Amino acid sequence: MMRNGTVTTFILLGLTGDPQLKVLIFIFLFLTFTLSVTGNLAIITLTFVDSHLKTPMYFFLKNFSFLEISFTSACIPRFMYSIASGDKVITYNDCFTQVLFTDLCGVTEFFLLAAMSYDRYVAICKPLHYTAIMSSKVCQTLILGCWMSGLCVIMPPFNLALTLKFCDSNIIDHFTCDVVPLMKISCSDTWLIEQTVIILAVLTLNMTLTCVVLSYASIIKTILKFPSVQQSKKAFSTCSSHMIVVSITYGTYIFIYMNPAAKKQVTINKVVSLLISSISPVLNPFIYTLRNNQVKKAFKDFIKRIVLLFSNKRK
Repeated sequence: MMRNGTVTTFILLGLTGDPQLKVLIFIFLFLTFTLSVTGNLAIITLTFVDSHLKTPMYFFLKNFSFLEISFTSACIPRFMYSIASGDKVITYNDCFTQVLFTDLCGVTEFFLLAAMSYDRYVAICKPLHYTAIMSSKVCQTLILGCWMSGLCVIMPPFNLALTLKFCDSNIIDHFTCDVVPLMKISCSDTWLIEQTVIILAVLTLNMTLTCVVLSYASIIKTILKFPSVQQSKKAFSTCSSHMIVVSITYGTYIFIYMNPAAKKQVTINKVVSLLISSISPVLNPFIYTLRNNQVKKAFKDFIKRIVLLFSNKRK
């Protein structure tokens, strides 16, 4: 629908028009979304109920899990509804609300990963001062800083996107609302918003990645000085999960925004975007739990408590 030179609704084309492929995609999304929410909620629950997990490391992990749930919930359920009902129409307000939340969660994730790497740096390089440096107030300030930084990064391009006019088309060649596909169908001059998006994306990636690289360079340097091999292995094991998540997150985003070939291939971009919003949130809880003995122990203890509670009720 067109009104006053712009649109009141958009049509999301999705990934494919093939009915059989749509069924497979829906099943895939249902499974990944369920696993993602369940896995990340499990981590959040464990950090609340287990006293051994009330440390800065797990405080950040709890917030990271919340961020993952928020990110995947902002786009996947709407796409699943579109596949199941065949309704591809999304209102102007809903579309830009989706842009706001997905971008905010996506950008905040980079700052949170940088904060988590700093936490690991303090834990390994300054163990005697860890409790004093990473106090509860500092951790809370860092989390607030991550969200505020994410908001500061997305607001300039988001405000510019709100001024876009859509005169000729309201068909978005994507499964979710995003600034880039919106710019493609706009009849406004998009040069300023394009430059703003590129500059802020590059600054965010460079700033956060520099923090991560510097933190891990210091961590590796410190670990190599450890006299015991057992000490080195233990130190590496506390960082390995975070390093894997960092590699996955930065790798996929760099592929989308820095790979010229990928920009020209819309289908590849959509598939990679789908993997970011569905697979990554599933992998993260498994990476952290399968490689972390404390989380595995907390999970087993939690299950034992639930079983004991139900058995006592039956009696």
